[in-house]
Amino acid sequence: MYYLLRVIILAIPILVASCYRDTTYSETEGDHEALVRNYTKEQMDSISFYSSHHYTDGYNFLVRADSISLLRQQPEELVNQMMIDTFAVMKGHQVVVGDIRIIPQDTIDSVWVQLATDEGQWGWVHETELLPRVVPVDPISQFIMFFSDSHIIISLIIIAIICFAYVARTIYRSNAPMVFLRDIPSFYPTLLCLIVASAATLYASVQMFEPQTWRHFYYHPTVNPFKLPLVLCIFISSLWAMLIVSLAVIDDVRRHLPLSDALLYLSGVVGVCALNYMIFSISTLYYIGYPLLMVYYYFALRQYFRHSRRLYVCGNCGRTLVEKGKCPECGCINE
Repeated sequence: MYYLLRVIILAIPILVASCYRDTTYSETEGDHEALVRNYTKEQMDSISFYSSHHYTDGYNFLVRADSISLLRQQPEELVNQMMIDTFAVMKGHQVVVGDIRIIPQDTIDSVWVQLATDEGQWGWVHETELLPRVVPVDPISQFIMFFSDSHIIISLIIIAIICFAYVARTIYRSNAPMVFLRDIPSFYPTLLCLIVASAATLYASVQMFEPQTWRHFYYHPTVNPFKLPLVLCIFISSLWAMLIVSLAVIDDVRRHLPLSDALLYLSGVVGVCALNYMIFSISTLYYIGYPLLMVYYYFALRQYFRHSRRLYVCGNCGRTLVEKGKCPECGCINE
């Protein structure tokens, strides 16, 4: 507990120091009305587009698809079926939004985005063609996009199941400690698993019930929970809690187990957390995750109080015991 408190005390000043008032997500009504009076019609159109699409002029993207085809001429020339010329921007190149134009007569997509490439070229593209092929340059946005890819998720599920099965089999055959089964006398591993399950459920819930909030966070990510709406503040705080509790888990496992058993135990905890993320983030999308989370909380706490909580101490060697009887360390009978 001392180590966890020390980590928390060190983390709090860092989080508080990065906190400042931000109007990205909200503004007071009076400030908003004052801004509206001072803006021109073009600026108001830009604000309206930003509020619904979450990006505007000057926003930077990174090409993640094999290529993007950009129109050299004005969009009206394509709409009017005039001769046009295009060029490709290849994967890995950075582009910046130069202008946004709404063309109502375009039956395919009325939103056209002008891009400037890192090679000094300019071109136009439909928004519906642009967004699936790019990702914001912010590394947090790229991380979100990576873990949102269905192929990546399927691959991670398969890898996690195989690794967990192997680790569980090794732990079972060697009779080594394992979270929820032959657990160590520490609540931190159980707490970490519960935090991961809760964060995965909240993550899926935000995507279902607050998609625009999550979309705005995707385009303007931050790890500072104080800058975000309540639901995202809770989610990001849970990620910080996950990091802090993970350090406490490593410290407790190091003190309770020898190196070989500690590595196996930590591998088991990682496997359980990986399965928790995948199971609860997917099942919540079908509303199964909520009752499943309550059952998981009951199971985890029940297992901790049944197997991990040490209420007795051996009178001979001082080892903590789950119940009275023969001490597994020295063989002394404790009544």
